[in-house]
Amino acid sequence: MGDRAAVLGELAEVVLGVRREHPVRVGIDGCSAAGKTTLADELAELLRRSDREVLRAGLDYFKRAPELRTGYPIESAESYYFEMYDYDAIRERLLAPLGPRGDRRYTAGLREANARIALDSPVRTAGPDAILVADGAFLQRPELDAFWDLRIYVDVSFETVLRRGAARDAAWMDSLAAAEERYRNRYIPGEQLYVAQVCPAERAQLVVNNEDPANPVLIRSAGGLGVLRP
Repeated sequence: MGDRAAVLGELAEVVLGVRREHPVRVGIDGCSAAGKTTLADELAELLRRSDREVLRAGLDYFKRAPELRTGYPIESAESYYFEMYDYDAIRERLLAPLGPRGDRRYTAGLREANARIALDSPVRTAGPDAILVADGAFLQRPELDAFWDLRIYVDVSFETVLRRGAARDAAWMDSLAAAEERYRNRYIPGEQLYVAQVCPAERAQLVVNNEDPANPVLIRSAGGLGVLRP
């Protein structure tokens, strides 16, 4: 199935069909520059046309401060994969409060996306039938996987990751060549570790092939409809 509006409509239909006794937690997973944030923003906007409260969070705002990432060289693939994100905070401040037996009091982020500046994020209380749309890399790691009610994987090739990501990041790095080097040496190898260890496309209930953002292709897993009921 192609056509972006149609794919977004089908995604929204699936999300609205998920029934839980707590807010529904939707994780939009994928590699760098796959189009996760854009898809999450568009899906959240569409869901807001229903009568449901929609919460939006990006896991880039739960990065660990660079000075706390000491187990590996900071520019290495291993540091990116194992140390970039504060999984305890993601669980305790965002996902668990919105889950079973949670008090629905959540925080949408701890730090600026550059991880160097702390955010003064308010604690908010979600309604019982709210929908959380969260995007980020590595969302199906074992530390987080059990806390999602619906997993959507945005799939692109690593060649596309390199092309899109370097073009985007060159705006704040020294040059396109410097951005390409970082992707080749850090981001792509780290995401290859994730793909090899977790198999996120196979685990997600829904996969969006986003090689052509104007005409994405939606793929349901064999058991995808099983998410509709607890």
